[in-house]
Amino acid sequence: MSAPVQPPEARGKTGAPGTEHPEAAGYRAGRTLPLRVEAMRQLRRRRTLLMGGVLAALPFILIIAFAIGGTPDGEDGGRGSNRINLMDVATESAANFAATSLFVSAGFLLVIPVALFCGDTVASEASWSSLRYLLAAPVPRTRLLWSKLVVALGFSLAAMVLLPVVALAAGTAAYGWGPLKLPTGGALAAGDTVPRLALVVAFIFVSQLVTAGLAFWLSTKTDAPLGAVGGAVFLTIVGNVLDAVTALGSWRDFLPAHWQFAWADALQPELEWGGMIKGASISLTYALILFALAFRGFSRKDIVS
Repeated sequence: MSAPVQPPEARGKTGAPGTEHPEAAGYRAGRTLPLRVEAMRQLRRRRTLLMGGVLAALPFILIIAFAIGGTPDGEDGGRGSNRINLMDVATESAANFAATSLFVSAGFLLVIPVALFCGDTVASEASWSSLRYLLAAPVPRTRLLWSKLVVALGFSLAAMVLLPVVALAAGTAAYGWGPLKLPTGGALAAGDTVPRLALVVAFIFVSQLVTAGLAFWLSTKTDAPLGAVGGAVFLTIVGNVLDAVTALGSWRDFLPAHWQFAWADALQPELEWGGMIKGASISLTYALILFALAFRGFSRKDIVS
């Protein structure tokens, strides 16, 4: 006589936290929702292609702006105003142009893809009412979050790499290849520019982990993707505003926004690590706390969407 079939109530509810699935033959939790599957799902989404197009178009927009407006060392913010910044030497070489592209986008534009990829990833599944079906596959909750977080961070890093790569290619065609000339005088050898720019991108990515943590945590709390993305961007802007309040004094050192441009130390003749190490430490601390909150809250959440 065959064994009696268990009723559905005895098998555990996938939407309720704290339940376990009876493991079928060949079932391996670590093989559910592979990274390549999640990556292809996210890559085919329209917002991913749109964001990639915007970032790829930015260097060409800057080249057109410089061609129309002339050299960037004019009266506004140039050498004549005794204000030193990367815009002063933006058209000196491809390396200068790539550094300038990062300079003008790091404060806000690069925040958007991070918030978008990390804030939309879980909340979108809930808004489509497909989250509970993913868990019913069954995909363990930790595995689900881990796969989505890794892919979201991977796409965020790809967005940050795409911008300087396109800027280097477009800048080489427009201004030629050469050393990175510093606004304070001197230059970095052409062979040193790519490693230094890679270090800049790495620091920007680490500094944006706070935004990623905020977006991912909010994504596990809401069924509205726009709310998670907008909330992360809003809180990032609030951090920038607080950093501008000089009355806070040394308290600003604990704000991730206070160190967001510490990567400029990587573009000096003598590489300085102090500011970047402090900024990376602050960002990683906040990010780990936010990621932990996301995993802890989602593991106890009753999934009904």
